[in-house]
Amino acid sequence: MMHPDTEIRFVSEEIGVGVFATKLIPKGTIVWIKDELDMILTEEYIESLNSLQKEYIYKYSYLDTEGIYVLHWDHAKYMNHSFKPNCVDTAYDFQLAARDIQSGEQLTCDYGAMGDDEEFECIPEEGTFRTRVTANDYLLYYAEWDEMARTTFEYFNTVKQPLKYLISEQYINKVNAVANGNEPLDSILTLFIDNEDEK
Repeated sequence: MMHPDTEIRFVSEEIGVGVFATKLIPKGTIVWIKDELDMILTEEYIESLNSLQKEYIYKYSYLDTEGIYVLHWDHAKYMNHSFKPNCVDTAYDFQLAARDIQSGEQLTCDYGAMGDDEEFECIPEEGTFRTRVTANDYLLYYAEWDEMARTTFEYFNTVKQPLKYLISEQYINKVNAVANGNEPLDSILTLFIDNEDEK
């Protein structure tokens, strides 16, 4: 589920639409969280569908750490990629605003952190040498993403969290401990390592 102070807007002919803030979203705010309304789909099921359905699902879903595809029920599926994102993934099935996101600003995340099935060329961005999302990005950039998440978590308890009630019971104690500075942040790499171990 996306933060309530967001909406879909047109970006460009090349990109299409994206998710934009309608009010200031402060650093440390949960901007997206996986919830029970998201569609959980197996590859076997997706492959049984017609070509148009498959194309849509593969375009707008992501491969979860358990090897299943997740298709968001709301406009979260339209969140665009950036190598200089203003949102950061965590190991707890939610993303945080990595800095203050101003009203009218597009929310972006690094697709490299979303799954090891991602592989595509990107629109060039000023200030970064990266031009392609690859299946190995999690091995190359996890430390950078972890540091971004760690510094962002320092603000978690200082901002309003309208989506906090959706944090999974599996993670709530850990999230509170990390936010209170009592435990270290779990690396995003643990999701991929656990997934590899299961194969």
